[in-house]
Amino acid sequence: MEPEVGAAPAGPPSVKPYRHPAAGWGAAKSVTKVLARTGEWVDGPRAILKMNHENGGFDCPGCAWPDDYKGLHLDICENGIKHVTWEMTGKRVTREFFAAHTVTELSGWSDFALEDQGRLTEPMVYDPESDRYLPIDWQRAFDLFGEAVRGLDDPNQASFYTSGRLGNEATFLYQLMARELGTNNLPDCSNMCHEASGRALQASIGTGKGTADLKDWESADALFIMGVNAASNAPRMLTALADATRRGAQVVHVNPLVEAAATRTIVPHEFLDMALMKATSTSTLNLQVRIGGDMALMRGIAKAVLELAEHDPKAVDRQFVERYTTGFEEYRALVAATPWEELERQSGLSRPQLLRAAQVYCEADRSIFSWCLGVTQHEHGVDTIREIVNVLLLRGNLGREGAGPSPVRGHSNVQGNRTCGINHRPTAEFLDRLAEVCKIDPPRAHGLDTVATIEAMARGEVKVFLGMGGNFALAAPDTVYTYEALRNCELTVHVSTKLNRSHLVHGRQALILPCLGRTEQDRQRGGLQATSVEDSMSMVHLSRGMRKKPASRQLLSEPAIVAGLARAALPDSATPWEWYVEDYDRIRDTMSEVLDGFEDFNRRVRLPLGFRIKQPARELVFLTPSGKAEFSAAPLPDVLPAPGTLVLGTMRSHDQWNTTIYSDDDRYRGVKNLRTLIFMNRQDMRERHLDEFTPVDITATARDGSTRSLYGYLAVPYDLPRGCAAGYMPEMNVLCAIGDYSTQSDQPIMKHLNVTVTAAAGRPAE
Repeated sequence: MEPEVGAAPAGPPSVKPYRHPAAGWGAAKSVTKVLARTGEWVDGPRAILKMNHENGGFDCPGCAWPDDYKGLHLDICENGIKHVTWEMTGKRVTREFFAAHTVTELSGWSDFALEDQGRLTEPMVYDPESDRYLPIDWQRAFDLFGEAVRGLDDPNQASFYTSGRLGNEATFLYQLMARELGTNNLPDCSNMCHEASGRALQASIGTGKGTADLKDWESADALFIMGVNAASNAPRMLTALADATRRGAQVVHVNPLVEAAATRTIVPHEFLDMALMKATSTSTLNLQVRIGGDMALMRGIAKAVLELAEHDPKAVDRQFVERYTTGFEEYRALVAATPWEELERQSGLSRPQLLRAAQVYCEADRSIFSWCLGVTQHEHGVDTIREIVNVLLLRGNLGREGAGPSPVRGHSNVQGNRTCGINHRPTAEFLDRLAEVCKIDPPRAHGLDTVATIEAMARGEVKVFLGMGGNFALAAPDTVYTYEALRNCELTVHVSTKLNRSHLVHGRQALILPCLGRTEQDRQRGGLQATSVEDSMSMVHLSRGMRKKPASRQLLSEPAIVAGLARAALPDSATPWEWYVEDYDRIRDTMSEVLDGFEDFNRRVRLPLGFRIKQPARELVFLTPSGKAEFSAAPLPDVLPAPGTLVLGTMRSHDQWNTTIYSDDDRYRGVKNLRTLIFMNRQDMRERHLDEFTPVDITATARDGSTRSLYGYLAVPYDLPRGCAAGYMPEMNVLCAIGDYSTQSDQPIMKHLNVTVTAAAGRPAE
C-alpha cells in the first residue's frame, strides 16, 4: 500500500459550494496564509514585485501564461505566489536529515511531508547497505553517471526526461548531450499533456503551436475556453476573460464541471474593484459537455455553420476556404452525414445548446479557441483539436488579429523545451543544422517518449534514467508499473530543488543532484546570468533570479549540471561544455545558429518583453504537404460509457501544482480536508445507492482487460453530466494502465478512464 499524497487533514472532510468570485479576497487571504506559513515576510513580497517583470525580474515557475505586454506591475496570481514561496522556504534537507532517515522509512511519508522538508542542499548518492542517501561531491557524482553511461552496450539504453521548468539554455545543452551520446530518447512532460496539440496543429496548419497572442485575446469577439480550469491552472487568464466580457465579447466555457473561472472574478491588481468587492463576469455561456464530447460539440457548430451557409453567403468565408485550405468538400459531406441526434448523444448537449454555441461563433467576426488537458488526454485528442481547427477555418479565423487556435500550456517552459530540441521525434532539418553547427553526428532514428521509456525500463532495455526536474514517478500513469520500472534501472538520476517521491523510487544506484531555483541568482565565471523561457504564446524572454543567497552554496545551475554530466559521459567531446557555462550568451549564440526563429538571439531577448517566435501559419504560410491548411475528416468517436460504468477524468485540486500538494483543500470546488474522493453526478450516485461521503471502491478496466483499483474513496455529489466522474491526480494515476494511451498522440488517456464505482467492500488481502 502506497502512502497518501496530500497533507494530514486539518479536520473532518466537508464539501460546501464555493459562491465567491474567483481570485479576489479569497486569493488574497490564501496568499497571506502562505506567507505566514513559510515565514517569508520580506523576500516573499519582494518576489511578488519581481515576478513576471521584464526588467530584471524572474519568470514565474508555474504556468506558461504570457506576461502582460503593457508592463503590468502586479502580473501575478495566487498559485504563482504559492509556487515561488514553496521554493523560497527556509527549510533545508541536509546530510543530517538523510542520516536520520532510511529510504524505507521516507517511503512511508506522504508526498506533502517529503516536499515540506525544504530545499535540497548537496548532491547525494544512494547506499544500499545502509538504505540511506549519503553525501557525494559533485565531480564524483558526475563520474558515477559518466561511468554508467559509457558502460552501456547501446546509448539507447539511457533515457533523458525533461520537466517543463527547465530553461531554454539548459534545454539546448541537455538535448545536445543526449544526441552526442547517440540517442533521441528525450521524453518530456508534454508527452503526457499537450502532445496531441502539437501533432494536430502540425497536421492541420504546419506548426505545432498556437497562432494567437495576448493582443489577439484582447481583440477577439468570441473566446471558446475548452477543457481548462483557468482559475487554478492559468489564473492570470482571468484578467483576459474579465476584460473580454467588459468589452462585450462572448466567452464560452466548455467543461463537464462549471469551474470557478467560468463564473465571475475580482482581479487582485484592480484595486478599486478589490476595495468595492466588485466582481466581473468571466463567461457568457457555459456548456457542460460529457467527458470526451468536445469533438461532437465542434462538429455540431460546424454543422450549424454549414446549414446556415445554404442561405447566408457570409456564414462561411468562401474566399479563405478556396484560397488557403484543402479537403473542404470531403469535410462538408462528412458533417452533413452526421445526424443531429448523434451529435447530441455524444456531446451530452441538447440541439438548442449546440445551436446557441454556433450562433455565438457565427455572430463573432473574430474568434479564438483555447484548450488544455480536458481536450488532449483522450484517445481521440488529435482528431478533436483538428476538428477545432476545422471550425476556425470555416470562417477564416486564422492569420488575422483576434483569431486563431490558442492551446494553454500548463508548465512554465514546456513549450520552450520542445522549441529548443526536446523531442523524441526530431525533424531531419533540425538534426542537419545541429550536426552542421555543433559538429556532431546526431542519431536519426526516433527515440522513446514517456510511456515507451517506462515500458523499456520495465523490460530492462533502458538501464539509465535521468530526470531533469519534475516528479516523474508521481506524474506518470500506472503508478505501480512505473515504480517497478524505475526500480529495474541500474541508475536513476534526478535534478531537483526538493525531496520528492521519485528520489525514493530509484534504481539499483541513484543520485539526487540539487539545482538553483528560478528565484535565485545564477553567478558563473562570466558574471550574473539570465536564462530564457518561452510562454504558451511563443514569446521568449529573460528570467533573472532575485535572491542573492541561494538555499545552499553547493547548488549548481541547471546548465552547469548538464555540462558536468556531459563531460563525464563524453570525456573526449569537442563540445566546449565548460566554456558554455561560463557565459550563457555563448549558448544563445549557438542556439541562434541552430534554431529557426532564434536569429540574433542575444540582442532580441534583451528587448523589453523579449521577442515572439514567428508562426508561419499566422502569416497564412502553411508548412503542410499541400502547402495549405488541411481540413480533417475523422469519424466521430463513441465516448458514452458502457452500461453500469462511468467515464472518469483526473484533474488537479486548486491547492496543488502538478504533483506538488499544498494542502488537502480545493477551495473553488468547496472541498476541505479531503483528496481521496470521487466527484459524481447525483443520479449516478442514487442508482448505486450512494450518499455523500459513502466510502466507495473504484475499479478501472484497461483495454487489455486488466483492472486497477482504489479503495475507500469518498463519493461526493457534484454538478457533472450523467455517466461522468472526476478525481484528483496523482492519486488516481494508478487507474490508468500503461497500455492505455492514445494511438493518435501516445498520451496516457488520463481524462477518459472507464471505471465502476461500488460501495466499499474493503481492500482484498494481498
